[in-house]
Amino acid sequence: MTETTKLIGIARRAKSRAPMETLQQAACTTALGVEGDFRGKLRKRQVTILALEDWQAACDAIGRDDLPWTTRRANLLVSGFKLPREIGSKILIGTAVFKVTGETDPCRRMEDAAPGLEDALRPDWRGGVTCRVIEDGNLQCGDAVKMMTP
Repeated sequence: MTETTKLIGIARRAKSRAPMETLQQAACTTALGVEGDFRGKLRKRQVTILALEDWQAACDAIGRDDLPWTTRRANLLVSGFKLPREIGSKILIGTAVFKVTGETDPCRRMEDAAPGLEDALRPDWRGGVTCRVIEDGNLQCGDAVKMMTP
Protein backbone atom coordinates (compact mmCIF):
# COMPACT_ATOMS: atom_id res chain seq x y z
CA MET A 1 0.00 0.00 0.00
CA THR A 2 1.20 3.51 -0.78
CA GLU A 3 0.12 6.93 0.34
CA THR A 4 -1.91 7.23 -2.86
CA THR A 5 -4.05 4.19 -2.01
CA LYS A 6 -7.48 5.73 -1.64
CA LEU A 7 -11.15 5.82 -2.51
CA ILE A 8 -11.59 8.24 -5.40
CA GLY A 9 -15.21 7.62 -6.44
CA ILE A 10 -18.57 6.62 -5.00
CA ALA A 11 -21.66 5.96 -7.12
CA ARG A 12 -25.10 4.43 -6.81
CA ARG A 13 -28.23 3.93 -8.83
CA ALA A 14 -31.79 3.93 -7.63
CA LYS A 15 -32.94 1.04 -9.84
CA SER A 16 -31.73 -1.32 -12.53
CA ARG A 17 -30.63 0.51 -15.69
CA ALA A 18 -30.92 3.90 -13.96
CA PRO A 19 -28.10 6.38 -14.52
CA MET A 20 -25.27 6.32 -11.99
CA GLU A 21 -25.29 9.10 -9.41
CA THR A 22 -21.86 10.09 -8.08
CA LEU A 23 -21.39 11.08 -4.45
CA GLN A 24 -18.62 12.51 -2.29
CA GLN A 25 -19.66 10.46 0.72
CA ALA A 26 -22.04 7.65 1.59
CA ALA A 27 -23.06 5.34 4.37
CA CYS A 28 -22.63 1.58 3.84
CA THR A 29 -24.58 -0.93 5.87
CA THR A 30 -24.86 -4.69 6.10
CA ALA A 31 -28.59 -4.32 5.36
CA LEU A 32 -28.46 -1.92 2.38
CA GLY A 33 -24.93 -1.79 0.94
CA VAL A 34 -24.24 1.72 -0.37
CA GLU A 35 -27.17 3.70 0.97
CA GLY A 36 -29.64 4.38 -1.83
CA ASP A 37 -28.24 1.78 -4.26
CA PHE A 38 -30.79 -0.75 -5.52
CA ARG A 39 -28.36 -3.70 -5.29
CA GLY A 40 -27.87 -3.27 -1.56
CA LYS A 41 -30.29 -6.03 -0.61
CA LEU A 42 -28.43 -8.61 -2.69
CA ARG A 43 -26.26 -10.53 -0.25
CA LYS A 44 -23.48 -11.69 -2.58
CA ARG A 45 -23.32 -8.69 -4.88
CA GLN A 46 -24.18 -5.87 -2.52
CA VAL A 47 -21.32 -3.53 -3.48
CA THR A 48 -18.96 -3.54 -6.47
CA ILE A 49 -15.44 -2.13 -6.30
CA LEU A 50 -13.35 -1.17 -9.33
CA ALA A 51 -9.63 -0.27 -9.40
CA LEU A 52 -8.75 2.79 -11.47
CA GLU A 53 -5.69 1.04 -12.89
CA ASP A 54 -7.80 -1.90 -14.13
CA TRP A 55 -10.36 0.47 -15.65
CA GLN A 56 -7.60 2.39 -17.43
CA ALA A 57 -6.09 -0.86 -18.75
CA ALA A 58 -9.46 -1.90 -20.19
CA CYS A 59 -10.00 1.52 -21.77
CA ASP A 60 -6.45 1.48 -23.20
CA ALA A 61 -7.13 -1.96 -24.70
CA ILE A 62 -9.98 -0.52 -26.78
CA GLY A 63 -8.29 2.82 -27.47
CA ARG A 64 -10.74 4.90 -25.43
CA ASP A 65 -9.68 7.45 -22.84
CA ASP A 66 -12.99 9.30 -22.75
CA LEU A 67 -15.14 6.81 -20.82
CA PRO A 68 -16.03 7.81 -17.25
CA TRP A 69 -15.51 5.10 -14.63
CA THR A 70 -19.25 5.08 -13.97
CA THR A 71 -19.66 3.42 -17.38
CA ARG A 72 -18.61 0.24 -15.50
CA ARG A 73 -21.56 0.80 -13.12
CA ALA A 74 -19.47 0.00 -10.05
CA ASN A 75 -20.19 1.53 -6.65
CA LEU A 76 -16.66 2.33 -5.54
CA LEU A 77 -13.52 3.37 -7.42
CA VAL A 78 -10.16 2.94 -5.72
CA SER A 79 -6.72 4.07 -6.83
CA GLY A 80 -3.28 2.66 -6.05
CA PHE A 81 -4.79 -0.55 -4.69
CA LYS A 82 -4.61 -4.00 -6.28
CA LEU A 83 -7.98 -5.59 -5.66
CA PRO A 84 -7.72 -9.08 -4.16
CA ARG A 85 -8.58 -12.00 -6.41
CA GLU A 86 -9.55 -14.29 -3.54
CA ILE A 87 -13.11 -14.79 -2.36
CA GLY A 88 -13.32 -14.05 1.36
CA SER A 89 -10.67 -11.30 1.34
CA LYS A 90 -11.58 -8.30 3.47
CA ILE A 91 -11.11 -4.66 2.51
CA LEU A 92 -11.38 -1.66 4.83
CA ILE A 93 -12.50 1.60 3.22
CA GLY A 94 -13.28 4.51 5.50
CA THR A 95 -14.94 2.86 8.49
CA ALA A 96 -16.74 0.16 6.47
CA VAL A 97 -15.47 -3.40 5.97
CA PHE A 98 -16.21 -5.34 2.78
CA LYS A 99 -15.84 -9.07 2.11
CA VAL A 100 -15.07 -10.11 -1.47
CA THR A 101 -17.72 -12.52 -2.79
CA GLY A 102 -16.45 -12.82 -6.35
CA GLU A 103 -15.40 -11.24 -9.60
CA THR A 104 -17.62 -8.63 -11.22
CA ASP A 105 -18.27 -10.28 -14.56
CA PRO A 106 -18.56 -7.88 -17.47
CA CYS A 107 -21.94 -7.96 -19.16
CA ARG A 108 -23.45 -7.02 -22.49
CA ARG A 109 -24.14 -3.52 -21.18
CA MET A 110 -20.39 -2.87 -21.35
CA GLU A 111 -20.39 -3.77 -25.05
CA ASP A 112 -23.35 -1.46 -25.59
CA ALA A 113 -21.40 1.36 -23.90
CA ALA A 114 -18.28 0.86 -26.05
CA PRO A 115 -17.42 -1.82 -28.60
CA GLY A 116 -14.79 -4.20 -27.19
CA LEU A 117 -15.21 -3.06 -23.57
CA GLU A 118 -16.85 -6.28 -22.38
CA ASP A 119 -13.88 -8.38 -23.56
CA ALA A 120 -11.36 -5.79 -22.36
CA LEU A 121 -12.74 -6.11 -18.81
CA ARG A 122 -12.48 -9.93 -18.71
CA PRO A 123 -8.73 -10.55 -18.12
CA ASP A 124 -7.36 -10.64 -14.56
CA TRP A 125 -10.57 -9.45 -12.88
CA ARG A 126 -10.33 -6.01 -14.54
CA GLY A 127 -14.07 -5.58 -14.05
CA GLY A 128 -13.59 -5.41 -10.29
CA VAL A 129 -14.90 -7.37 -7.35
CA THR A 130 -18.32 -7.98 -5.85
CA CYS A 131 -18.58 -7.61 -2.09
CA ARG A 132 -20.93 -7.57 0.80
CA VAL A 133 -20.68 -5.17 3.70
CA ILE A 134 -19.71 -7.00 6.88
CA GLU A 135 -19.25 -3.93 9.11
CA ASP A 136 -21.33 -0.76 8.74
CA GLY A 137 -19.42 2.43 8.13
CA ASN A 138 -19.13 5.72 6.33
CA LEU A 139 -17.17 6.41 3.17
CA GLN A 140 -15.79 9.64 1.80
CA CYS A 141 -13.73 10.28 -1.30
CA GLY A 142 -10.11 10.42 -0.19
CA ASP A 143 -10.50 7.66 2.44
CA ALA A 144 -7.68 5.15 2.75
CA VAL A 145 -8.16 1.65 1.32
CA LYS A 146 -6.52 -1.27 3.13
CA MET A 147 -6.46 -5.06 3.05
CA MET A 148 -7.45 -6.56 6.37
CA THR A 149 -5.58 -9.54 7.72
CA PRO A 150 -7.71 -12.63 8.38
